[in-house]
Amino acid sequence: MDRLTEMEAFATVVDQGGFTDAAKKMGISKSAVSKHVSSLEARLGARLLNRTTRRVSPTEIGLAYYDRARRVLNDAGEADALVTSMQSAPSGLLRISVNTDFGVNHLSPVLGQFLQDYPDVNVNMVLNNRYVELISEGFDMAIRVGEMEDSSLRARKIADTTRRMVGSPSYFQKYGRPMRIDDLNEHKLLHYSSQSSGNVWKVPAPSGEVRQVRTAGWLSVNDGQSLLNAAIAGLGIAYLPSFLYADALEQGLVEDAIPELPTDVQGIYAVYPPGRFTQPKVRAFIDFLVAAFNEKGPDSW
Repeated sequence: MDRLTEMEAFATVVDQGGFTDAAKKMGISKSAVSKHVSSLEARLGARLLNRTTRRVSPTEIGLAYYDRARRVLNDAGEADALVTSMQSAPSGLLRISVNTDFGVNHLSPVLGQFLQDYPDVNVNMVLNNRYVELISEGFDMAIRVGEMEDSSLRARKIADTTRRMVGSPSYFQKYGRPMRIDDLNEHKLLHYSSQSSGNVWKVPAPSGEVRQVRTAGWLSVNDGQSLLNAAIAGLGIAYLPSFLYADALEQGLVEDAIPELPTDVQGIYAVYPPGRFTQPKVRAFIDFLVAAFNEKGPDSW
């Protein structure tokens, strides 16, 4: 006989307190349940149930076996549910947290195609520049740029971006061009005001070390596009990702402030909570993002 069926019959008898109710629960005859349990006891060489005319109860060995058997049966049920879920069509509400700059400039333009491909999925996209707690704040996933701070989350890279210090030709004509990192202290810098570390730039130096540039800055704003606009207007030097400055750099609206510095490449990741399996709606969206940004980055945005 099938070992799992024997386990299920025994565990159901214990759960239901008797063979008659166990048979009803399993949808088979009482004699079939009894045969499964007897076969299990014979195979194990132990009596698992105390049988009287009034009640059925597990023996001490039977109770210990029940705990393990129920665990195995639950795992088997979850395995079946996993396969069913993995094959089901993506549906339901998908709640996403995404960096404002990337969301507005790159995710929003392709989102319509995803909704057309998966009409049973509803998307709630929240744009912000703060670190959100996915589980406690009710998000299915997030898109994050740079080094992953929370190692407990699962992550999949969807593209690369670079960070450069950029300024307009008019700014460099007026204030000169910095030749090295220390020269930045004499320039007007444009900062993200939402950075938890304050007005600090972490800049890779030619030596391989990462230098920290600290200055009050001439302008602070919590939006990268506004910083780019300020740089284009000649207000100062901004430290921005390529998915923001690429077009402006190609058009000559901004220039690399210190071209000799090493390239600072950062990953763009889809992150989602850990678990035994990924929800179809999350898996479908991540697969869509990987395909949508397949030819993007690090500088080709």
